[in-house]
Amino acid sequence: MFNLKGRVAVITGASSGLGKQMSIAFAKQGADLVLLARRYERLVELKEELEKAGVRVLALKCDVTSTEDIDNAAKLAEETFGKVDILVNCAGSSKDAGILSMTDDEWDFTISTDQTSVFKMTRAFGNIMKKNNYGRIINISSMYGLVGNTAMGTVAYHSSKGGVINFTRAVAAELAKFGITCNCICPGYFETELTKAVLDTPEFTAYMQNTVPMGRYGVEGELNAGAIFLASDEASYVTGVILPIDGGYTCV
Repeated sequence: MFNLKGRVAVITGASSGLGKQMSIAFAKQGADLVLLARRYERLVELKEELEKAGVRVLALKCDVTSTEDIDNAAKLAEETFGKVDILVNCAGSSKDAGILSMTDDEWDFTISTDQTSVFKMTRAFGNIMKKNNYGRIINISSMYGLVGNTAMGTVAYHSSKGGVINFTRAVAAELAKFGITCNCICPGYFETELTKAVLDTPEFTAYMQNTVPMGRYGVEGELNAGAIFLASDEASYVTGVILPIDGGYTCV
């Protein structure tokens, strides 16, 4: 069950964090991979690691805010593998500030990176999926796309991630007739090389214990099962789903 051998998966933000974790997980399930990120040298290292698992890997430098980069990546992916079965929109970044102090540039950067990029990627790779009447699109939003928070000012991040959630529903309805599903995962606090220093502070530990029913952040691997399921043939009747993986943060 959930065997992805013979499938081709495109993963953005694959050079680090959740994107890298999911790239490893998809390779373990047998998927061939197209890895996209701006930090190409990191992709090369990951490519070499994953090829040892016996899968084919195409690593491409790609800025997900650039239409030219995305369209070029889609062309090369199709030329290399002949198809694309799975798209995981995982890349993201944010300029954090509250509504009263956020600048236009900070807002535009976050919306472009976290929301508009998902539209551009889905358009480019969805057209490849349509040719084969098959596709699995998985958008990585955030639990902050579902709720507000009192810990910090992140209005643009909340807005972009909320947009990704309803974008997912719209795409699911629109592309179902082409055999393409579109679902969304909303991670909670997860440990990565970028977040670990903050998550392990006494102040944030206390905050999590008060707001996350499970009392801790997510660790490597705990996001993968949801993504693998949504990418699988077995999830053929699952579309438009918004799946929080957040230790219970959004249930209280």
